[in-house]
Amino acid sequence: MVARTNTSSSNPNLAAMLADEERQRMMFRKGMARKKRKERESEGEIKELNITAMMDMMTIILVFLIKSYAASSITMTASEDVRPPISTTRLTPKDTVAITITPRHILVGDKVRATLVNGQVAPGDLNGRLIVPVDQALKKEVEKLKTIESRGGSAFTHELSVVGDKRVQYDLLMTVLYTAGQNELENYRFIVLSKE
Repeated sequence: MVARTNTSSSNPNLAAMLADEERQRMMFRKGMARKKRKERESEGEIKELNITAMMDMMTIILVFLIKSYAASSITMTASEDVRPPISTTRLTPKDTVAITITPRHILVGDKVRATLVNGQVAPGDLNGRLIVPVDQALKKEVEKLKTIESRGGSAFTHELSVVGDKRVQYDLLMTVLYTAGQNELENYRFIVLSKE
């Protein structure tokens, strides 16, 4: 450390050297303070993107959206052939396997599986009381639901939603329910229009 004395009167060169040295020290201190400040600021700055964390985040969002979509309410295929009965029930339909019975067709999901002739299943599609094409379609739906359950998805509830025209004959309805029962779909829900 340099002792400060009044050297301006004794040696003007020495005073200039001390002032110059003091200026350099001050500039060095300012430079170090600036460097430390920049280091502190750069610690919070993202210099590169971690793609693994981003993929994990996107996967979680995707699973959430799929689960949200799967939990949506049942959709009914709009058709002029189907006029469900009217009811005062307040229950909301669940998302299950759906069978639609119109005066001309039986649909599983939104695909026609059997054609009706005069309100009855064609004899070639029947095996006793079992409707063969509907039985095959229901087997695939049940397998799909069991696979989803085995992989940690929603539980297979053995439920069936029946969307039936109010003019469907009781015997045809019982044949459809028998076919569903052969495929472990024992709990039935009949979809009706809510009375305002």
